[in-house]
Amino acid sequence: EQLVESGGGSVQAGGSLTLSCLVSGYAHNSYCMGWTRQAPGKEREGVAAIGRDETEMYTDSVKGRFSISKDDAKTIVALQMNSLKPEDSATYYCAAMGPNGLECSVSNLRRFGAWGQGTLVTVSS
Repeated sequence: EQLVESGGGSVQAGGSLTLSCLVSGYAHNSYCMGWTRQAPGKEREGVAAIGRDETEMYTDSVKGRFSISKDDAKTIVALQMNSLKPEDSATYYCAAMGPNGLECSVSNLRRFGAWGQGTLVTVSS
């Protein structure tokens, strides 16, 4: 396994969860890492990305509520999710993108990144 997610679960609206992604193997060389999510019946959506220079990027719907981070060794990528809403319910996938000439962005990570098996987040109203 290259990307292994954990930390999903069920929470009430307004609550918080922290997702973690253990990065191993070739994924250590990724210059862009982050998270995507997919709700039942919906397309996969990019959520957050973090570049090699620690630049953080978020989709508009989570700005101010979610925070992405990674450790110096790039072995853990975390997503702190606060003020969760029912519409945040989805399977969350850790994603990584190696050097491919594309800029690190939420959109490119969603389209071109590799991802793990996912962890389910359910937010009840």
